[in-house]
Amino acid sequence: MEVTQAALWVVIMLVVVALLFDFMNGFHDAANSIATVVSTGVLRPTQAVVFAAFFNFVAIFIFHLSVAATVGKGIVEPGVVNTHVVFGALVGAITWNVITWWYGIPSSSSHALIGGIVGAVIAKSGAGALIATGIWKTVIFIFVSPLLGFLFGSLMMVVVSNIFRNTRPSRVDKWFRRLQLVSAGAYSLGHGGNDAQKTIGIIWMLLIATGYVSSGASAPPAWVIIACYIAIAVGTMFGGWRIVKTMGQKITKLKPVGGFCAETGGAITLFLATSLGIPVSTTHTITGAIVGVGSTHRMSAVRWGVAGNIVWAWVLTIPASAFVAAIAYWISLQIF
Repeated sequence: MEVTQAALWVVIMLVVVALLFDFMNGFHDAANSIATVVSTGVLRPTQAVVFAAFFNFVAIFIFHLSVAATVGKGIVEPGVVNTHVVFGALVGAITWNVITWWYGIPSSSSHALIGGIVGAVIAKSGAGALIATGIWKTVIFIFVSPLLGFLFGSLMMVVVSNIFRNTRPSRVDKWFRRLQLVSAGAYSLGHGGNDAQKTIGIIWMLLIATGYVSSGASAPPAWVIIACYIAIAVGTMFGGWRIVKTMGQKITKLKPVGGFCAETGGAITLFLATSLGIPVSTTHTITGAIVGVGSTHRMSAVRWGVAGNIVWAWVLTIPASAFVAAIAYWISLQIF
């Protein structure tokens, strides 16, 4: 496909917007990595965001691009995507991220992006242009990832509680203040590995649609990969303090041992999903893990009203971002 000079500027603009989304993903989801270490007092906020950003970027050396391949090639039929679809998808995702960040609701940047793609594609070509297996795999894990986080988080808490049941609480607290650095680092690795790849996937989708990359390429250009990991790391460094408060304090009160178990349970879930190429929500995962840890003490330790509001945001994310994306798609037809 021959790309005109005008189209080149459109592609450049969309890459910049995609990296802005990636930055906002890190900004919006920073709380997922650092809420527990901040709320338990293990790290100060400024230390925590730098710590998390470092591991977000290091994930570039750890994970294969299986999630990027799912987003870039496994959601929409070949030949359907164009610059208008990508624009609509990004606007839909960014709009939902801004709304939920403003109100301090830990929603999913990942599913906002998937919803944006779905809405823009349906506006252009109808639901038949979507690849059902890729969509359902993502939708199912809206429910599976928090359940796995809950399961692994609660199991970790039960195991740790039994191992240290005869140890003085002050000593346990001292040990797990250090161990929580390990679990927070692991969770930040999982966050970077899964979430940065979603933006890699949509830029890859754009470059294939505009002819800059062959549809048969096994990976996107290296600059795409590096730029996306840098963008999410920088976004994490700026943090999202409204959501930190919700994640770290409002759902349940955490001690360092609880923070360690929640982060470890969440990290296991993210590593598993990323290895399977499934774009999951780090927000859903860590929320489930925090609830799991809280519920091992007593069910009343979890503020279920707050958790319920978060779940409603999860349910609304895909349709809300899809609706905005469809409108943005039609607007873009009049602009470029």
